[in-house]
Amino acid sequence: MLGMGDRIRIESPRVVAAAVCLACCFLGGRVVAQDKAKRDEPKTYRLWEGDAPGALGKNAVDIPTVTVYSPPADKASGSAVVVCPGGGYGGLADHEGKPVAEWLNSIGIVGIVLKYRLGPKYHHPVMLNDAARAIRFTRAHASEWKIDPHKVGILGFSAGGHLASTAATHFDAGKADATEAIEKESSRPDLAILIYPVVAIATPYGHAGSKRNLLGDNPPQELVESLSNERQVTKETPPMFLVHTADDAGVPVENSLLLAESLRKARVPVELHVFEHGPHGFGMGGNDPVLKTWPELCSKWLKRKGFYQ
Repeated sequence: MLGMGDRIRIESPRVVAAAVCLACCFLGGRVVAQDKAKRDEPKTYRLWEGDAPGALGKNAVDIPTVTVYSPPADKASGSAVVVCPGGGYGGLADHEGKPVAEWLNSIGIVGIVLKYRLGPKYHHPVMLNDAARAIRFTRAHASEWKIDPHKVGILGFSAGGHLASTAATHFDAGKADATEAIEKESSRPDLAILIYPVVAIATPYGHAGSKRNLLGDNPPQELVESLSNERQVTKETPPMFLVHTADDAGVPVENSLLLAESLRKARVPVELHVFEHGPHGFGMGGNDPVLKTWPELCSKWLKRKGFYQ
């Protein structure tokens, strides 16, 4: 409370105006930042509104989803890549999901992390159906997500690499007689990125655990052959970027070598990087000075493919 002897100090009108302006800018900046953060928050979508085809329950493991990570608007390239984490078709590795989407965002690409259904509860073709649906779903939302429907790729690690290679060799142009618009979209990815992938499951180099989770015990040989994807390459197969280590003890490098040879014979563009040393499952490369170079190599390849400028 002011007493009779107290004095009131009146600031210059210019000083007061400046202070008000600064306060408004500060508050306005906070609102803009909060709004931007809200817009950029990853969003998760169910791939089917109701039960997914072949669903064996209603729990989280029975509901395939995609989580969409969008780059800043001023960096967006109009491209998208569906990410398939590995885990032997029995789990989904966290370090092969979100960090990959965030890297894609750093070069302006929408990263779409797929949560696909897993064995031993589910078997083929459920996993392929989930991956194909993710590609169709992305194209169906092209306008909303501000992407070019002709720039939708797929990326997978280990067993997720097998799923990505399956999507890249077992696709269709869309189901013209479908009643649902999403199913009318093509399931062919425009390119594929496979990191230490399981591929050749009909050979001694295939990964037994992934094969068992995917196909169950004692699957028909014809089915195994059809999903040994180095044998399913055609001239319609999209371009691929492959990464492996020569001493991968979990999934032998021959998986990538055999696939690269098939791609070359079919005249499908392919870029293969085989690093001398490295464990299976290194993800983005971690702190290894050599292995962590693959994202930069891939970035340059994606740029050459027109996925960003």
